[in-house]
Amino acid sequence: MYVSPESLAFTYGLSSAITWGAGDFTGGFTTKRNSVFSVILVSQFVGGMFLVLLALCFGELVPGFSRFLLGGLAGFSGVLGLAALYTGLARGRMGIVAPLSAVVTAVLPVVVALLTEGLPTTLQLVGFGTAFIAIWFLCYSFSGPEVRRGELYFPILAGLGFGLFFILIDRAIGESVLWPLVGARVVSVGLMSLVILIKRQSLSSTKGQMGFMILAGIFDASGNAFFALATKLGRLDISAVLSSFYPAATILLAWLLLKEKLQWTQWFGVAVALISLGLIAV
Repeated sequence: MYVSPESLAFTYGLSSAITWGAGDFTGGFTTKRNSVFSVILVSQFVGGMFLVLLALCFGELVPGFSRFLLGGLAGFSGVLGLAALYTGLARGRMGIVAPLSAVVTAVLPVVVALLTEGLPTTLQLVGFGTAFIAIWFLCYSFSGPEVRRGELYFPILAGLGFGLFFILIDRAIGESVLWPLVGARVVSVGLMSLVILIKRQSLSSTKGQMGFMILAGIFDASGNAFFALATKLGRLDISAVLSSFYPAATILLAWLLLKEKLQWTQWFGVAVALISLGLIAV
């Protein structure tokens, strides 16, 4: 049965959101008992090894240095985005930081794709708009005081870092999809190692928690691979918007496994997300 590249790209983009969301869930669960930087380092290292194994199993040709360089720059942007996100979450309100960073993450690749690849269909453009609304409602809490200007800086920086990761990975992949992602992991692991050395933090963790760290790394690496496949077969903007639905997977897993209660806004975000998926898939 023939499956069009556009359909595969849509499936891969949605798969990246699911696996990234699962990675955030397991990583977030682990950080409750471990250092954030330790969790990031271990998960990034495990994810890198997983990507190397996949590349060898699929027999991918090793690309030229320029592809590795672009992958490394993507890893640098991604780690900076991650650092800004965690700093923002620590200093501000999650209900402001999470949705703003997610929306900026999606907007930047959309703007670049519109300039370089032209306009998608009208229905897909409407789908982009509803997707941004869905992402905001999935993450945003309407309780609490008004937004302070100081709360905006770090989530915007985080979104720019993640958005640049999407754009650079799109440019890095060619015939090889996985090796540029390995280059990104080399840089991210190196930077996290440097941060931990400077902060003199311990990597100690329990056996059970190490299992969650490994799982988080595999999920995160799988999300990277699915996104790379999506943007290789389809448009950057569609792949980025679909991948940005990762908060939905995290929220639903917390609801199913941890029995966390969801606000009506989050259920509304899920409903709008389903509508936007239908519009983007047309």
